[in-house]
Amino acid sequence: MKPVYLLGCIPFIAILVGSVFASKVNVIVLGMPFLLFWHTLWLVISSGIMLIIYKLDPINKEENE
Repeated sequence: MKPVYLLGCIPFIAILVGSVFASKVNVIVLGMPFLLFWHTLWLVISSGIMLIIYKLDPINKEENE
């Protein structure tokens, strides 16, 4: 397994483990309960991480040539 693919585990772990802690917080952020904000935030961050994986993956560089 290539190290760049380990980046894909970060959102999974953040959502899974972070949800346990985020569900105990009773704060409203941008009009959303914190747990919903947490999931929405990681949805956006996950998109950025997938873009980084796409750009760093050497297989994608070979297809563009």
